[in-house]
Parts: sequence; C-alpha cells; structure tokens
Amino acid sequence: MGTPTVHTPNLAFEPEAEGTGATPYERYARLDVLHTLQQPRSKVDAELSFIITTQVMELLFDLLRHEWTLAQRALREDDTTAARVALRRGNHVQDVLNNSWDLLATMTPVEFSAFRPVLGEASGFQSSAYLHLEFLLGNKSERLLAMYQGSPAVHQELAAVLRGPSIYDDVLALLARRGLLAEVEPSSGRYRPDEAVAAAWLTVYTDPAQAELAALAETLLDTAERVTRWRQRHYASVKRTMGAKPGTGGSSGLSWLKAAAEQDVFPELWTVRGEL
Repeated sequence: MGTPTVHTPNLAFEPEAEGTGATPYERYARLDVLHTLQQPRSKVDAELSFIITTQVMELLFDLLRHEWTLAQRALREDDTTAARVALRRGNHVQDVLNNSWDLLATMTPVEFSAFRPVLGEASGFQSSAYLHLEFLLGNKSERLLAMYQGSPAVHQELAAVLRGPSIYDDVLALLARRGLLAEVEPSSGRYRPDEAVAAAWLTVYTDPAQAELAALAETLLDTAERVTRWRQRHYASVKRTMGAKPGTGGSSGLSWLKAAAEQDVFPELWTVRGEL
C-alpha cells in the first residue's frame, strides 16, 4: 500500500494588515482604526448613537452586497441551492439591519434637531453602498449617479451595477434557460412588472416538476419582504425624529421614503399569489 494522499484546501491568505493593536485580535480587526472613527461634531449625547448606528449600517450594507453577489454568481451557474444559501445568509443580515433602527428609536426630535446642523449637506440618501443594493434589486436610476461625479471610482462602480443585471435579471435569465420565459434583456432603468414573467411564476408554482424554482421564489420573497420592512422602518424612524421637514442634503424626506416603502421588490412574486 502506498502512502495515502492528503488533500489540503487551497487557502489564499492575505498579508496581515498593518495595525498597532496590542493583541493579534485587535490587529486583525483593525480596532486601533475602528474605534477612532466616531467623531461627534456637537456636544449632544445622541449624536454618538447616530454616528455608530450609521457606521454599523454601512458595514452591513457591504456584507449584504457580498451575499447578493454570491447569489448572482450561483444563479448564473444554475446552482439554485447555493443561491438560496447566500440569499438566506443575506436575510439574516437584513434582519440585523432592520433591528438596527431600534438604536435610534429613543432619539427625540429635540435631540436630533440639536445636532442636525452639523450634518450640513450630509444625508443617508447619499450612501453609495445602499444605492449599490438598490441597483442590485432592480430599482435603478441613472440620474442618481450625478452625485458621485466627484468620486470617479465610486461613479464607475455604480455605473457598472446600473448597466449590469440585477438579482432579478439573473433569476429571469435562469427561468429562460429552463424554458419558462423568453430571454429578458437587463434594463438600466427601474424594473417594470411584466405579464410574461407573472405567467412564468404561475407555472413554477403550479407545476410540481418546478419545485426547485418554487423554493427559490420563496427565498426571493423572503428577501423582498425584508427590503420592504427596511423601508418602512426608515420611514417610521424619520417620521418620528423629524416629521415632514425636508431631508438633509436636499432630499424630499418623508414623502420620498413613503413612496419607496410602497414599491414591491420582485413584483410578480407578489401579484402571482392572487392567482394561486
């Protein structure tokens, strides 16, 4: 008998990041940098909570984008199981994001108004990480790219996502490869409901042979429902802390958030339920 072959995973390790933390953990997580990023501009106690919550949300946006990108890759490889696994991990990220609004729930309008002037033109509406997610969902708008003209790298990245396929585009492409739908070209504008897509989903839900795709559809709906919850929590949080005042950065504030909360993500997955 020969010597058994031992297979070891091919792991690519990045060099250890430069850091001045006292322990390996601190250096690994770059805590020496992380804990210096909270710099309130006022003496209002509530501002620190606002800053930290915002920063946590931004990090979670990055993690959610990572999971959704993995889901897209799996969909393009016809691996619905891997796509569902990535989407489910993303669902957990979405749950934490939605619950993070609780950190701001106790902030009163008086407290927010006390430090709001130091925000200047800054607005959450300007988050490129969040806009990246909206584009991945198919909620695309080329005019929104204009605010990133001063940052060529960010502008280029968002433009690529705008013109590339959304998660739903990749799902519809999968349906087309399975013979359930004619090929649909990705759009650089907001996704519009399509009767042919609704008919394809009706077939998926009513044909036992399409159970794999029906399971994918339900996972997508879990994602869509959490997006709606996020928008509703955002709307409620703004309504509570600043009412109907115009948003910082010139946004329309409450009215824009209310309209966004009423938009369904992956719309045919909602409308087809009335046909089942």
